[in-house]
Amino acid sequence: MSTCTALSIEHFLAGGFDLRPQLADHLQLEAEELERRLPQATADLAAAHPGAFDLQQAESFYESAVGTGHLLELAAWHLGSADYIADTLRLQGRFARGQVLDFGGGIGTHALAAAALPQVEAVWFVDLNPENRRFVAARAERFGLQHKLRCFRDLDAPELPERFDTLVCLDVLEHLPDPAAQLERFAARMGPASIALLNWYFFQGFAGEYPFHVDDPQLVEAFFRTLQGRFLEVFHPYLITTRAYRLA
Repeated sequence: MSTCTALSIEHFLAGGFDLRPQLADHLQLEAEELERRLPQATADLAAAHPGAFDLQQAESFYESAVGTGHLLELAAWHLGSADYIADTLRLQGRFARGQVLDFGGGIGTHALAAAALPQVEAVWFVDLNPENRRFVAARAERFGLQHKLRCFRDLDAPELPERFDTLVCLDVLEHLPDPAAQLERFAARMGPASIALLNWYFFQGFAGEYPFHVDDPQLVEAFFRTLQGRFLEVFHPYLITTRAYRLA
């Protein structure tokens, strides 16, 4: 079993915190089959999208329809964009402390890295997809972090703290039926010294490659009005899309 201190930026850059062997084991795939499927993972997940549907159905779709395909798609993204994601981990290391929420945490890269930080007391991983939760729980156990990282479906689970010192929500807001309302929910769980690390991409792609993304102009405008009214940006030096915010 690896130690907590092994979850460094260098460890991530060397293979996404041992992502390939862990994912192959979790999905019961041979290494060769995993390598065959990873390059097609984004296209395969996009093909699973049913087309136009009521945004209110998005929650059930992400929970029950995407399945293990989401694990593969996220793995391909984290492995193929390692330099970029490494900077998001550096940013997280700059701010994360105390009680950390990882909302929509996917394959757990940021949750695991946060749990390995000595200044973090606990990480609360929230994700609709049960496959994601099972995989992240297994990864946490492999790294001996199960005592600091717990997985939940809902932000409203009674076990979660009333306030978080750090909130992480990356590549999630563009998937929600009401991203502005989610910002309000985050603000309600923050204290005066809390920091939220957020990014978004309200765009379905030049060739429709991101059909899961919200791009309705009214929803996007409501999001930015809420962001500008409720939060104040905190400068950081990394040239990435993720921003740091405190309550205004």
